[in-house]
Amino acid sequence: MAELISLKATARARAGKGAARQARRDGNVPAVIYGNQETPETINLEYNELWKQVLKGRFTSTAIEIDVEGKKHIVLARDVQVDPIRDTPLHVDFQRVGKDGVIRVSVPVRFVNEAASPGLKRGGVLNIVRHDVEIFCPYDKIPSFFEINLEGLEIGRSIHASALNLPEGISTVIKNRDFTIATIAGALKGDDDSASTTDAAAAPAGDAKAAAPAAGKAAAAPAGKAPAAKAAPAAKPAAKK
Repeated sequence: MAELISLKATARARAGKGAARQARRDGNVPAVIYGNQETPETINLEYNELWKQVLKGRFTSTAIEIDVEGKKHIVLARDVQVDPIRDTPLHVDFQRVGKDGVIRVSVPVRFVNEAASPGLKRGGVLNIVRHDVEIFCPYDKIPSFFEINLEGLEIGRSIHASALNLPEGISTVIKNRDFTIATIAGALKGDDDSASTTDAAAAPAGDAKAAAPAAGKAAAAPAGKAPAAKAAPAAKPAAKK
């Protein structure tokens, strides 16, 4: 399970672009905390501390505890605006975790034992339908990832949501159907067709080479002296009266 990220922040008295620019000039990243039917709060985060957490990965899928001058908030980063050139954070939107502590988050899916899948050994392809699965879970029990074992799977088999090992208190957002996560697909028909086309194209080429000498002889015949045509039989003389 993922651990809570801890960040310290200071309250930002003014909102707007001017205040946000000033915060960046001071080496901070402007942010806002909203949700849970409470008044939004504008804050400043220390740039270096925030950037360290972003570089670790999974920043938007890990619960965060923000200490705003002694007042603590449990939040989830919903949007991180970055500089289009330097790719550094410019602004962060945080959503408060509700009183029940349950949040909606996307968790990545990992596939293991590909070498033990007979279908993949025979040339099948792992067709991933969902790289992430959305779940409802307590903020302090977010799984790092879901693991799916491909051992023994043949071509044509599908992996559904029911194959996920969901811990207690965690459920998928989609509840009305056992949705597909991945399939073991067979080789594309285009591959077989292209091979057949190649063989078919090769056969006439060989026949053409074999027929080439005969064609050359036939073409050379008119160039030489044409054989004399057989003379028609002479007419019999008319009978004397």
